[in-house]
Amino acid sequence: MDFYQLLDSGEGERLERFGKYVLRRPDPQIIWKRSLQKEEWENANAVFTSDWDIKNMPREWIVEWEELKLELKLTPFKHTGIFPEQAEQWRWIRERIAFSGQGLGILNLFGYTGVASLVAAAAGASVVHVDASRSTIGWARKNQELSGLKDKPIRWILDDAVKFVLREARRGNKYDAIIMDPPVYGHGPEGEVWQFNKSLPVLLEALAKIISNDPKFIVINAYAISTSAYTLGNVLKDLMGDKGKIETGEHLVKEEGSDRILSTGIWGRWSKI
Repeated sequence: MDFYQLLDSGEGERLERFGKYVLRRPDPQIIWKRSLQKEEWENANAVFTSDWDIKNMPREWIVEWEELKLELKLTPFKHTGIFPEQAEQWRWIRERIAFSGQGLGILNLFGYTGVASLVAAAAGASVVHVDASRSTIGWARKNQELSGLKDKPIRWILDDAVKFVLREARRGNKYDAIIMDPPVYGHGPEGEVWQFNKSLPVLLEALAKIISNDPKFIVINAYAISTSAYTLGNVLKDLMGDKGKIETGEHLVKEEGSDRILSTGIWGRWSKI
């Protein structure tokens, strides 16, 4: 069984399957009509409005993506702990590490529940995973344990992303690759404010000080921001100049049994080759 499918979409909602459970979640950009019958939607195991209405499923369950086992949860903010459309990026990260060789030092900022960190560590990299939420880091560490990767070199850091990077610069620490999923808005563990348009340039300026002399790749994922993927390409060019290759695009999900495509976010990435 695939770990995720977009079964249908329409009228402000998605109908999705995560593992063996079907969820209905709101999505205001979906202004088109549904394809499936009303009964299919009504049979969902959980429906999110202001909270979850649950039937015949637990609040926490396990799914598998390739070699990883991941715990999903019905969170108060409609999310489940993974963004399945990032699977393309996870595979790309794994390929870059395999191409570059073992022993890369990778920094994963806004690391959330740790899927990219686990992919990188399983591929042979040493990972520093930074997130501002203690509970989310705990969730990521559980995913590490579930996936049988407790022996892999991952440092779990509770910190504000900008503060951590500036501290690493003062220490003289360097990284061969950067992964980040900066939110549109957020707070650090000590109340630090993150605003995408204002804070990302500050973070990138700090990152320039900790990128190694032989960098391999950088990945930026972004959601719920009113800008195009070309913006990420432009800031990556500011950071890395004319060397390497820059790619940009949208996070896309194809609906099952349909040619409809749902865009959920944007991405930009730089690679040495």
